Amino acid sequence: MTDFLRDLFSRPGASRTVILLEPDTMSTPRQYEVRPGLALYAAVIGVVVLGALVVAAVVLTPLRGLILGPGTGELRGVAEANARRAAALEDSLALQYQQIAQLRAIITGEIDDLGDDVLDPSAFALPDPGAVAPEAPSEASPAVDQGDHAQPALPLSTLGPAGDAERDVRAAQAYLDGLRVPALPPVDGVVSRGFDAGRGHFALDLAATEGSPVRALADGHVVFADWTHAGGHTIAVQHPGGYLSIYKHNSRLLKRVGERVRVREAVALSGNTGEITSGPHLHFEVWRDGLAQDPAALLVAP
Repeated sequence: MTDFLRDLFSRPGASRTVILLEPDTMSTPRQYEVRPGLALYAAVIGVVVLGALVVAAVVLTPLRGLILGPGTGELRGVAEANARRAAALEDSLALQYQQIAQLRAIITGEIDDLGDDVLDPSAFALPDPGAVAPEAPSEASPAVDQGDHAQPALPLSTLGPAGDAERDVRAAQAYLDGLRVPALPPVDGVVSRGFDAGRGHFALDLAATEGSPVRALADGHVVFADWTHAGGHTIAVQHPGGYLSIYKHNSRLLKRVGERVRVREAVALSGNTGEITSGPHLHFEVWRDGLAQDPAALLVAP
């Protein structure tokens, strides 16, 4: 076969006569005149047309993605979309860390400046995930003068001018939207010190027998339950409507962070723990969207 093809295409331009004989038959031989050059040209043209069809199928059909993979423009678009998602996630995480830092600063009493800087989230240091909470002291701390029993809060001047009827209506409606008021006091006791924004005491102190149940103001979730230097065993519950209730100086905490609590459910036992205390009592704070509220306004004859 190789010799035949070599002889056939030895002179492509010349005409060749091919005689076809069928073996074992007596049929008349058939002969054909062929031009090898024309056959070669036809084969080349066929290969070119077939190649063009393959290229067109690759470029103009979805087969391009399967064979060559995604194009540069598509890869660039995916990279830009991923970069936007990463930036949005980074911003969201930074905002959450700032909110956690603000909440922790409010609970632990680490805000020293009551000026406008407290409204700036960047004024708070982000919590260190590797930090270990301090251990509770084994012995009771000495009594401290109640004049030093001051807890930081956001300036009340941001609430607007006193006597603003529209503001009072909005505040009352907000109370009703988030809490069922008036509510029972969180502990059975006697008021030993009231809400005094002028002296920096943004809480209601209720003197109670040590070990008395401390009950949640309303339904919510525990967002803080730990020992603090000033407040001793402290627990905070987040309620609907942006309300946060904080209970300090407890002898024991009954709930952990993340647990759901119901209204009037015991979350702690009252005590006399912490550095800033002058006897067994509950230091009870209520916050709304980062602003301190007078707890007496929410309770039934505290």
